[in-house]
Amino acid sequence: MEMLLEVKEVTGGYLSNRTVIEDVSFHIRKGEIVALIGLNGAGKSTTIKHILGLLEPRKGEIRIAGKTFSADPDSYRHTYGYIPESPIYYEELTLWEHLELAAMSYGLDKEQFAERVNPLLAEFHMEAVKERFPQQFSKGMRQKLMIMMALLVQPSLYIVDEPILGLDPLGIRSLLTWLERCKQQGAGILMSTHILATAEKYCDRFIIMHKGRIKAQGTLEELRSLTGLPHHSLDDIYLRLVEEE
Repeated sequence: MEMLLEVKEVTGGYLSNRTVIEDVSFHIRKGEIVALIGLNGAGKSTTIKHILGLLEPRKGEIRIAGKTFSADPDSYRHTYGYIPESPIYYEELTLWEHLELAAMSYGLDKEQFAERVNPLLAEFHMEAVKERFPQQFSKGMRQKLMIMMALLVQPSLYIVDEPILGLDPLGIRSLLTWLERCKQQGAGILMSTHILATAEKYCDRFIIMHKGRIKAQGTLEELRSLTGLPHHSLDDIYLRLVEEE
């Protein structure tokens, strides 16, 4: 499969005198879902911020579809869609206007927008509120807005940060169904999550971060072999790895 995201020996953080992540290397190919797993403070969010271009690595390089943020920020940003843990929205725009804004930002024409938007509204049960403002929504509904904006533009790479938090069971099922569909269509997906049972069921590979470094990565079978737990769950493997220190 073709390489989509390449993170090579990245070291960085928020302050020049404090390193949060160190020598982080991994990749994502087209057509796979990869879970990013770790305790609070392990470096997951910092890693994601570097991939998004919000932080600049002090060492190392990040490429999406061969592009770097420093060479062409606008082109780089159009390679990915981001679903944040905490919804980000404009108070003065309705749900529908948010979707129109996302479409314009990524260069979708009217036909593409019309073809994609209604199935998303139906899938996430948001047709009845499309003319309402997000501040009137519950957290779960705001999260659905973030999800729909990312899915609408159909990028090469999805960066999904704790997507299940705040969603009801129907919303969770809809999200995971759409991500599976995106994977089948060739997208790559990086999903940060604490819900290891969901990660084990839906993800092809796993990246386990601990104290700013990658502790282990691979398929479930590879991690089972690494830890000597041949028939155990991802939860068991994860606990074995992080409790070693």
